Amino acid sequence: MKLIRSIDSIVGAIAAAILVTLLAVMLFMGFTQVVLRNLFSTSILWGDVFLRHVVLWVAFLGAIVATGEKRHITIDALTKVLSDKGKKIAGIITGIASVVVCYFLTDASHRFLVDEIEFGGTLMLDIPRWIFQLIIPLGFGLMMLRFSIRVLEDFLELVSGRITASESEEVKDA
Repeated sequence: MKLIRSIDSIVGAIAAAILVTLLAVMLFMGFTQVVLRNLFSTSILWGDVFLRHVVLWVAFLGAIVATGEKRHITIDALTKVLSDKGKKIAGIITGIASVVVCYFLTDASHRFLVDEIEFGGTLMLDIPRWIFQLIIPLGFGLMMLRFSIRVLEDFLELVSGRITASESEEVKDA
């Protein structure tokens, strides 16, 4: 389990580092575009297309980081009335559902990416379009991995009958 947790930590750290870098690039490029348009009546021709794709990457990387930290969007109306064991079981069930959904989205986006590679085409500066779309199957795949790890951790905690320190703090805060 330590190996799995270390892989998960590495994935999270890499995603967070790329996320921060792309956010900085996105802010710089957006600011540059505004200054060029307003002060010089010009712009970088491929700047808007680039920014749209950076937003896509930032969204997926943010989702990967949030999934690993269990800070993704959840609907927890029923968990207010469940016991700790019931919350853990509900978390496992929704985690499994998330893994299944991410699997199908990974598969579909992989087929989409293969088609993009096969048919070719460039987006800007002679860079192939598929490079910008690589984040779609990669993002869903990494979210699937991180959801799977969370489900495994929750299942092991359920069968061992223990609640981690962070969860007992969450129960006190609620």
